Amino acid sequence: MSYKIAAVTGANSGIGKITSQALLNEGYRVVMICRNLDKAETARKEIIEKTGNDRADILICDLSEMSQIRETAAKIRQRYDRLDRLVNNAGFLPDDKRKESPDGIELTVAVNHLGYFLLTRELMPLLEKTPQSRIMNVASEAHRYGEFDPKNIQLTERYSASKAYGNSKLFNIMFTHHLNKKLEGKDITTYSLHPGVVNTNFAAESDSWFAKLFNLGRFFMKSPEQGAQTTIYLCTEPGIENLSGRYFNNSKPAKPQKDVALDDEACKRLWKMSEEMVG
Repeated sequence: MSYKIAAVTGANSGIGKITSQALLNEGYRVVMICRNLDKAETARKEIIEKTGNDRADILICDLSEMSQIRETAAKIRQRYDRLDRLVNNAGFLPDDKRKESPDGIELTVAVNHLGYFLLTRELMPLLEKTPQSRIMNVASEAHRYGEFDPKNIQLTERYSASKAYGNSKLFNIMFTHHLNKKLEGKDITTYSLHPGVVNTNFAAESDSWFAKLFNLGRFFMKSPEQGAQTTIYLCTEPGIENLSGRYFNNSKPAKPQKDVALDDEACKRLWKMSEEMVG
């Protein structure tokens, strides 16, 4: 193949859609991993019209279900002979009431953390065979509201929407930190990032006060085009391999708000717990 291949989760709207469009502009084939077929097809048509690149493929996957993630990864491994960029972008804002995924896992940690973790693990054989491949994990400065409590990782106690979301975004950074250690000696790099507070449909399905607060601030938020810039930078900027494992804000390395985000033992423990949860 003369072109690179990228897989982007949550590619039908917001940051994921703009990232997919930017990668098509760069000549990539983009695998759009989406939950809703109608929305995915509408987005695909739009970004093809804007870029003139029709190499945009759709795969439907509900990232709250571990079996669907495995099936989607298997399709990618079967259909493509390389994977240059994996953008773990899809996520959601939870409700005020705690909910569980079909696998019995608290829904926020299932989608926002284990979705990243399992898809990356399942696609690792393809990433390993692709020179200079990269993994981008979209986290958030909201990780400052999170904590890593191994005894309450699924928030069976003291649940709140803000805590669930903050935890999941903290776990994204911790996952990236430990993944980088796992990748030592391999031609793969990984980065986590804060996209900024972006005006998308991100909170549309949540009834939490956290979502209501989010919606009130839309006038002051970044556009999806602005919010996608750090993701696009990490996908396309040459010569940043020495920064693998780092957390980025405004396209620059930044220090996470929580010390536990870079605590080697805590990150290793989260990794082991994640393996147990995905089976």
